Amino acid sequence: MKLSEVKVALNKLETIGFQLPNGELVASHFHVTEVGKITKHFIDCGGTVRNEEVVNFQLWNADDYDHRLHPEKLLNIIELSEKVLNIEDLEIEVEYQADTIGKFGLDFDGINFLLTTKQTDCLAKDQCGIPEEKPKLQFSEIATGNSCAPGSGCC
Repeated sequence: MKLSEVKVALNKLETIGFQLPNGELVASHFHVTEVGKITKHFIDCGGTVRNEEVVNFQLWNADDYDHRLHPEKLLNIIELSEKVLNIEDLEIEVEYQADTIGKFGLDFDGINFLLTTKQTDCLAKDQCGIPEEKPKLQFSEIATGNSCAPGSGCC
């Protein structure tokens, strides 16, 4: 989800909810403690230099049950960060504390913002010998009968 999409969604909401991948909601007294731009400059295992930038939201639960973050307040924080930090319309990454700091993608279902799981991946599979995944066939896709005829190359 891009920052512009978050802003559109916030303009339509009366309350903000974040839902974890397991379906649980982040406590309603959460705070967004940071809005920032994270730049990652790295080299992959194939030797390619890469740059990635994301907008980062950090969610935090406090024992402050009296102050709820309202959509217009988060929108103001986002707009200030865009201006001061020169943040562009980038993908959102959300940090949230569980057993350790988790990093999540972000989506929206019309009611809640959904924290989506992220996965690691090799960006240079062709360079480091990782075989391509073989296509999976259904039994119904396999020819039946005597499909091995002389000269067909199947034997």
